[in-house]
Amino acid sequence: MSFGQGGPQWGPGDSQTPDWAALAEASESRTRRRKWLMIGGGALATVVVAAAVAVAVVSANSDNSSAANKPASELPSTADIPGASENPGPSFEETTPPPPPDPKEFISSAKKDKAPLSADTLFPGKSLTSGDRVYKKGDTDGTKKCASVTQAKLAAVLTKNDCTQLFRASYVKDNIAVTVGVAVFDTAAQAAKANDQAKEGLVLSLSGKGIPAFCRTAVCRGTYNAYGRYAYFTTSGFTSDKDVTEKERKVYTVGDDLARFAFGQINRRGEAQASAAANAPE
Repeated sequence: MSFGQGGPQWGPGDSQTPDWAALAEASESRTRRRKWLMIGGGALATVVVAAAVAVAVVSANSDNSSAANKPASELPSTADIPGASENPGPSFEETTPPPPPDPKEFISSAKKDKAPLSADTLFPGKSLTSGDRVYKKGDTDGTKKCASVTQAKLAAVLTKNDCTQLFRASYVKDNIAVTVGVAVFDTAAQAAKANDQAKEGLVLSLSGKGIPAFCRTAVCRGTYNAYGRYAYFTTSGFTSDKDVTEKERKVYTVGDDLARFAFGQINRRGEAQASAAANAPE
């Protein structure tokens, strides 16, 4: 056997036995070299992958690095940032609830004063209490001919200012009786003029239902006033038909009580209608 470069060689017809130990050693050496190369190649591939990942991370952050390192004065303004707005929060218009309706508005014009109107609505019940004084109610009535239930001078005033209705009711306490009259006009201006012009003349007294005739021939006290489109009057005196003088303070008290009652009833009309309007659905 001869040895040349590359390991043992055999020629044809060579009968010598191969050196099996040498061959095994050579094979084992080659196997170790291939295994190291495979391990080394794997390690190299891992290094290459890690480097690629690092490059990708650097590339992903490269766009923001310049902005992050800039001073605040060089950064883009809020308006330049997509999706940003000067007023990002929701905005609501300030609303102020309307003021409640004025009750007087509803009783100052026939166009708005639509509540039922009659002697019963103006003078309800069977009696009237004012303080510690209780007045029994007598008869009531109503008419569209205002001049027919008043003395001549007051009748002229009501006619001149276009009175449309006049309602009356009488009350009595002891020997003093009073008739309260409520005249109705289309506007508050007409009622105010009628009140200003009513210097003389009375609403005729109304008898009946326990109240005898009074103030037909005797001197009696009268009052005049207006509120909204209503003018209201009182005629008070003795059921004995005795003249009323300035000393008869009880007669004055009765007349004033009924005048306040008439005002209160008119005002309540306005309040009821204003309340209904405020609570009505829009």
